[in-house]
Amino acid sequence: MPDVSLLPALLLGLLFGIQHATDPDHVIAVATIVARTRRFGAGALVGAFWAVGHTVTVTVVGIAIIVFGVTVTPRAGLSLELAVALMLVALGAARIACVFRDSDPVPVRHLTEPHGDETRPALHSHAHAHDAAVHRHPHAHPPARLLRALQTVGPAQALRSALVGLVHGLAGSAAVALLVLSTIRGTAGAIGYLILFGLGTILGMTAITGLLSLPFTIGAARMDRWRRGLALATGALSLGFGLYMVFEIGFVDGLFLARAAPALR
Repeated sequence: MPDVSLLPALLLGLLFGIQHATDPDHVIAVATIVARTRRFGAGALVGAFWAVGHTVTVTVVGIAIIVFGVTVTPRAGLSLELAVALMLVALGAARIACVFRDSDPVPVRHLTEPHGDETRPALHSHAHAHDAAVHRHPHAHPPARLLRALQTVGPAQALRSALVGLVHGLAGSAAVALLVLSTIRGTAGAIGYLILFGLGTILGMTAITGLLSLPFTIGAARMDRWRRGLALATGALSLGFGLYMVFEIGFVDGLFLARAAPALR
């Protein structure tokens, strides 16, 4: 029979997970990925894949703490947070570079249009026009099953989101949630808390990225300049916030100095 006294703590794990999804570094990181989408469903799945990667890491680390008594030193915790900061810098720089190269992903509808390319390699490039603007896109015409996957989120974005979530799960901010484990008696209850925390994170981030994707789903040609500006803004925000985190972690918290303050935030 389940321990009724655990229910408030388990519910707290779910709610804490939803709240955890709103951390600024999380939202900024996924925003740079969502800026590459053109569909609400794809944007929501970006958040879901991020949260799955995050949940895997937090759950594994949590079980290591509960079962094997693993401890994370302050310097190790700060080093993991530094990895998140550097990742934000990289995501922001990549998003800005893509905007200036005009190399956003090819719209899915273009992949389904007949091009007379049956004799060409799967990966090729040719000119095409959208509203009197002629340009070129290197692209592939995938099999039908792979195309259906691309119509939702795309393998590259899914992998990118999951990897970003994995790195975020290692960072010290997730350790705040692990503190609650000290109030739960029993391994099963503690693992149950972690699972619900992860579920809450998935729900919260899926909702957030779905909403973030809405401005990028507007299909009117006159909105292209505005949409590009918004994509550039997400890249600049990620780059700037990442550099700020590097300074905070390296010099304020002391990772680059002789001292290292506690990693919990």
